[in-house]
Amino acid sequence: MSEINDNVILEAKNLGISFGNNHVLKCVNFELYKNEVLGVIGPNGAGKTVMLNILTGILKPTKGVILYEGKDISHHSVPRRCHEGIGRTFQVPRPFEKMTVLENIMVGGVFGAKLTEKQAKEKAVEIAETIGLQDKLPLFASKLGLLDRKRLEIGRGLATNPKILLLDEVGGGLTETEVGYVIDLVKHIKERGVSVIWIEHIIRTMLEGTDRVLLLAEGENVICGKPLEVMQSKEVSAVYMGGDEE
Repeated sequence: MSEINDNVILEAKNLGISFGNNHVLKCVNFELYKNEVLGVIGPNGAGKTVMLNILTGILKPTKGVILYEGKDISHHSVPRRCHEGIGRTFQVPRPFEKMTVLENIMVGGVFGAKLTEKQAKEKAVEIAETIGLQDKLPLFASKLGLLDRKRLEIGRGLATNPKILLLDEVGGGLTETEVGYVIDLVKHIKERGVSVIWIEHIIRTMLEGTDRVLLLAEGENVICGKPLEVMQSKEVSAVYMGGDEE
């Protein structure tokens, strides 16, 4: 048992949040292992993005705890969690439109990883190579298309030097070819030693890009396991046959 626990980098225990009488998350439990990509699926309204907002500190849970490297971080601030190694992307990319690609990535390094400007610039150039934006560093972010905005969103998250990167539907709106690129990029991020929680509606990303998949429905975790087993499970069929479409 201790061997398994030693490999856990993040754990949610009985996590819940309510807004008045609206219980968005009722009781969510899961573990994220070191060097793992954990996919998260669920119908609209299941609480997926709310869960990410709780993990990053944007929202405070009504109940339950978040353990990061064995320590309770449930009440840590957003900046503190970022400095400790939890980075994220947003479903709708939010670049600084009037800043260049280089400057956007540097923001993550300076404010997230507390690097000097010189260090942040060196880091940004390295990350640009990883995400495929090395030729667009001088461009203003406002000039980027959707795929490059998604790349930049991931790049800013990587610039914070995370141990865990939370991805919120980075494949949304992309073509099949572009989705394949994102899957390869996530695999490369894992190879860098970063653990990933990846929310996505695109089934291909979950089957090809994750180690395990967690199903959320009605504010609770329903099933978690190997991607193909989860996707073919009766639990997934029941949730999607009777509710929201992807």
